[in-house]
Formats: sequence, C-alpha cells, structure tokens
Amino acid sequence: MALKLEMGSKLVAATHNPGKVPEITALLDGRFEIVTAGQLGLPEPDETESTFVGNALLKARHAADLSGLPAIADD
Repeated sequence: MALKLEMGSKLVAATHNPGKVPEITALLDGRFEIVTAGQLGLPEPDETESTFVGNALLKARHAADLSGLPAIADD
C-alpha cells in the first residue's frame, strides 16, 4: 500500500538521538516536520532482529503504532 505524504507532514524518526533530526531533515530536503520518538516520550523497542534492516523496520513500526504517525528509522 502506497502512502502519500503532503509536504510539511509530521514524521517520527524512530530514535532517541536528537542529532538524527538534522540528518534526516537534510536527507528529506526539509519537506517534512521531523520529531523523534524521544521527543514524543515513546519507549525504545528491544532490537530483536538479526539484521540492520530488520531492526530499522521494527523501530519504525513501533514508533508508528504508538504515535499514530508515519515513522522512519535507521539502524
């Protein structure tokens, strides 16, 4: 299922590292408002997957489920 986001939409960066905000904002060319999972007070999930991709997906889905917002993550 494709997700269409309007410019200026809020996205959750599934991280508790505030230093990631400028990196992600630059990567996305400033098109979205980025808030971190830490800023929203979301707990960090246990990283139980065996790959970086698996853990990134786990973190993004966790943040999206708890916040009700689209989320992105890296690992």
